[in-house]
Amino acid sequence: MTAGDVTPPWTPVPPWTPVPPWTPVPPWTPVPVWTPDPATAAASRMAAFQRGVCALAAREPGADVVVGDYQWLLSWSVDHLGDFWEEVWRFFGVVGERGSGPALADARMPGAVWFPGSTVNYAAQALAQRPGERPADQPAVVADGERDGVTSTLTWGELRRQVAALAATFTAAGVGSGDRVVAYLPDTAESVVAFLAAATVGATWASCGQDYAPPAALDRLGQLEPSVLLAADGYYFAGREHDLRAAAAEVRAGLPSLRLAVAVPRLGLRPGLDEAADWLPWSVATAGEHPFEPLAVPFDHPLWVVFSSGTTGKPKGIVHGHGGVVLEHLKTLGLHMDAGPGDVFWWYTSPSWMMWNYRTSGLLVGATIVTYDGSPAHPTTDQLWRIVARHAVTIAGTSPGYVTACGKAGADPAREHDLSALRTLGCTGSTVPPESYYWVGEHVGERVQLVSTTGGTDVVTGFAGGAPTVPVWPGEISVACLGVALDAFDESGHSVRDDVGELVVTEPMPSMPVSFWNDPDGERYRAAYFAVFPGVWRHGDWITITGRNSVLMHGRSDSTLNRHGVRMGSAEIYHAVEQVPEVDEALIVGVEQPGGGYWMPLFVTLTPGAVLDGDLKARINDAIRTIVSPRHVPDEIILAPGVPHTRTGKKLEIPVKRLLAGDDPSRVADLKAVDDPAVFDWYRRLASARAQR
Repeated sequence: MTAGDVTPPWTPVPPWTPVPPWTPVPPWTPVPVWTPDPATAAASRMAAFQRGVCALAAREPGADVVVGDYQWLLSWSVDHLGDFWEEVWRFFGVVGERGSGPALADARMPGAVWFPGSTVNYAAQALAQRPGERPADQPAVVADGERDGVTSTLTWGELRRQVAALAATFTAAGVGSGDRVVAYLPDTAESVVAFLAAATVGATWASCGQDYAPPAALDRLGQLEPSVLLAADGYYFAGREHDLRAAAAEVRAGLPSLRLAVAVPRLGLRPGLDEAADWLPWSVATAGEHPFEPLAVPFDHPLWVVFSSGTTGKPKGIVHGHGGVVLEHLKTLGLHMDAGPGDVFWWYTSPSWMMWNYRTSGLLVGATIVTYDGSPAHPTTDQLWRIVARHAVTIAGTSPGYVTACGKAGADPAREHDLSALRTLGCTGSTVPPESYYWVGEHVGERVQLVSTTGGTDVVTGFAGGAPTVPVWPGEISVACLGVALDAFDESGHSVRDDVGELVVTEPMPSMPVSFWNDPDGERYRAAYFAVFPGVWRHGDWITITGRNSVLMHGRSDSTLNRHGVRMGSAEIYHAVEQVPEVDEALIVGVEQPGGGYWMPLFVTLTPGAVLDGDLKARINDAIRTIVSPRHVPDEIILAPGVPHTRTGKKLEIPVKRLLAGDDPSRVADLKAVDDPAVFDWYRRLASARAQR
């Protein structure tokens, strides 16, 4: 079957929220802002891959093969899932034993069976030594940091040596397959080495950035009962040095299962963690020459555990396997981002966010990756662009909020920095407004492709994104990714086009979770994705798939606004409001009131010096009325000290809604998972004051 041709023979399991009866009308002209250069597109890995697929498909009677037609390739990849992933394995030369089983032995979801009998290892793929690739004296990891702009480089040879040495240290401590190795580290080269060493011995990796306080870190890492902890003495951010020696010691004390604790000196403080008797210094743990001998593990062997935000309960541990991640990231990075040897890949991220895992996978395709310990906007807003220029980054990634902030700050990075090496800018974490596409073309580079993506921690990849052979339209995600049976379903489980529906995936992906941690019967896993449409992955986003097969995002379906029976997404409202120059950020919720009432307040934060007076409120409402619709205009506009987010930057719409609806604050959100608890407390006090009226 093809994406879009699904007519499920089931009735959705209640409770079900109907699809909103509205179709957003984009306020921009649907003309591409970027089109691929024909010669560059023809030389891309995507084109080379398609030529190989055409050779396969041409053997099928009556196959209509059009080289360069992405939609044909997408349809083929979904109609022939096993053949598609077999070809990905072959095209990228996956290191491992293929085995004799079919690529896709069982396509049922959940529980799809991929490459039975095969063995792989992520570290073996990342550090493979092939002619012309990953030369020992060439850079593999460039470590940058906010403090004095200090940069260090690990060559491929030194990276292999350190990984092998740390793996030998793990083995000497009795750590191997089935054990867990966890990290409380900033985004540094050491975190990359530690992850690869864990994968080398078959241990399962998990990491947590040091912006998490010890209790929040233990909520995540403690679930795993790890054998090894790696921790730094602190990190840098926004001009401040954060001494976390005591915090690291607290995390260590909260993990009684440890056999080994490794101290990574980052700040150079004395006395350092590495001077304590119960910590092994990093320099000792990575000393000496040892053979690099990655353990061959089954395709679904647990590679890492990534965690949900944990704002409304204990964070869910999502387990992914070696083989699924290797194949998915080879496809996404190698084909969709056209990344390979000679590229420099940097995505601003944190070890707490799945984009850290994705960025690190640049090693799988032979690219040099950049780590960064610090803020992308300090000492000035354009710090990210300064780093892109410093390292001649070819593929960079950031958040839509950062791009918007640069526009409002009047930044002109192409004029102020040498961005000539940059060809692709990835953007994820929230919806990218149309204006940002134009801003990138004018102020970053007219030949820079802005690739907006949607995906998530759940699959550590994207469902939809870009391709080097496909145009980019403002406000749209260009294409569904290869091998992804992406669809939009109405409330009856029928496929819809040019109308809003639930984002679903109707066929399995190899990077779908192997399991949830501590979910032996799979009940929580099934409830998370398959409770509404049995056998179909429901992700929880409103989308529109357009007639040209691009994708529009409308926000989370579980935080839908429902005013007077008319359902609305929040993304369009944010797009309109955050265009107003004085508005820094916005948050909107819809709160059911006693007696059937409905209150839809809009909270805004303002740029320095701005005042929320009658004129500004009128202009905000006019922007919503003009760009979205009159029915989206809020009941009230309230000045807030901030917008609360998860620590990976997602707005906390549902917890704020529950607060204002009168729910117990202690059950609404875990403050350890909120980026600024003081801001969240402001909303709690507002809710309390309203309740007393």
